[in-house]
Amino acid sequence: MASSLSLHQHTIYSLSPTPTLGFGKYPHHISILPSFRKNFLKFDSPTTVPFAVTESDSPKSLEPDPQTLLQQVAESFVLPADFFSQLPRDLRLDLNDAAFDLSNGPVKDECGEEVGETLLNISRAWEMADTSTSTTLVDKLPLLIGSLTGSQKSAFGRRLLSAGKRFQSMGQYGEGEVQKIAKVMIKTGKLLSASPVSGVEGEEFKQQTRMFKFGDLQVELTSGKAYTGAAIAVIFSFLSWELSQGIQSIPESSLQYANDNALLLAKSLRASLLVMSYSSTVLAAFATVGLILLGGQLKSENKTFLLLID
Repeated sequence: MASSLSLHQHTIYSLSPTPTLGFGKYPHHISILPSFRKNFLKFDSPTTVPFAVTESDSPKSLEPDPQTLLQQVAESFVLPADFFSQLPRDLRLDLNDAAFDLSNGPVKDECGEEVGETLLNISRAWEMADTSTSTTLVDKLPLLIGSLTGSQKSAFGRRLLSAGKRFQSMGQYGEGEVQKIAKVMIKTGKLLSASPVSGVEGEEFKQQTRMFKFGDLQVELTSGKAYTGAAIAVIFSFLSWELSQGIQSIPESSLQYANDNALLLAKSLRASLLVMSYSSTVLAAFATVGLILLGGQLKSENKTFLLLID
């Protein structure tokens, strides 16, 4: 009986390792599966990575900083002290044109008091071919850009863009300094001129006009003044035509003088007056047409500007 019980227990113990071993395997699978499934669900769940990538690639994040670009402009004007004074005569004229484009008109009203004053001083330095003063003044611009409003940045950008194109027209000179200046000025000008302008700021520039500069004389160009000039040109052309017709109606045979020399001088004077009268008539006619076209263009630009503001 004892041997039979012992044999029965031995049989049970010998059979028990198989389920125990099997039970030992399953807990491992059961404990691993939730962890794997948890990681799998984390992988498949919506993440913020694509959003972060999209946001970093947005136009605003890729848009260069205006202050950084203005710093590049300042660095491009670090030139030898006699660089501007050594420019050929035709390039000096282009430099004067760039100075005019940078500071013409109501620059302080459009770009702010401090920036406007700086642009005026830079313009004078360019006209005087003073390279060192120009470098010092341009170096101040990156520090002033932060105080400008949207409309002031836009006006400043348009001036930089126009002046940059003047530098671009100089072509290759020296080691390419002029083209380096042109490139960075045009790039900065395009960025700043695209600055958003609010309706309140736009109201201040509804009366935007062009200026005609001749030496120290500055004349504001408006459509009304252009049409007035066209009317004056018409009157002048008419008077010149009438004068030429009056001179031509006098026959040469009626000219009687004491000697041949006086007669020859009278005929020469008559011919000169005819040439001057006809030339004045033609020039006044061309001026009339040009002023009428200019008046129409200024009027159209003013309407377009007002529509954009509204």
